[in-house]
Amino acid sequence: MSAHSHVDGQLPHEPEKATLEGRNKVLAFWLFLGGETVLFGTLFSAFLALRHQVLDGPTEQELFSLPLVAAATFILLTSSLTSVFAIQAMHANRVKSMINWLIITVILGLGFLGLEIYEFYHYVQEGHGFTTSAFSSAFYTLVGFHGAHVAFGVVWISILIAQVSKRGLNVVTAPKVYVAGMYWHFIDVVWVFIFTVVYLMGKVG
Repeated sequence: MSAHSHVDGQLPHEPEKATLEGRNKVLAFWLFLGGETVLFGTLFSAFLALRHQVLDGPTEQELFSLPLVAAATFILLTSSLTSVFAIQAMHANRVKSMINWLIITVILGLGFLGLEIYEFYHYVQEGHGFTTSAFSSAFYTLVGFHGAHVAFGVVWISILIAQVSKRGLNVVTAPKVYVAGMYWHFIDVVWVFIFTVVYLMGKVG
């Protein structure tokens, strides 16, 4: 099958898997996410081992503001839903709708990053810098590493929006959109664990 082939001007129902190259991209990305899971698991383990090593810095109970983190969580989980709508639109060959949902996903991702930057700034003002304690170093490494993944995802999806707008949706661009959606869901799932392990456990001690 040609990389650009389609029937009667319509894409297959799953254009991301319509070619061997597309299927290989999806499989390779699953393997990549497996490696990322191990990496985040290591960061979680380090955080749990160091979370009570606060020295003279503020404790988790004193520091965390659950309403702010809950708002960031709601925004990021909503962006996961909009990315699902984008993939559904792709499968229905509704390119304009797909692009619109991806744009909304990017906007929500930027909103999440804005709240996280504000959160970090507030913590620094409270005396919780990166080198304040072992706890602070582990916290910023874990949460900041996730934030860097979100920023990368925002840039990636933005590039794909421009690419699809220029070249259209086909069996070459569709796997890229699908893989980016997988990535976005992954970082959303990681955030659910961060919200639970870092913030909720931090407030209850």
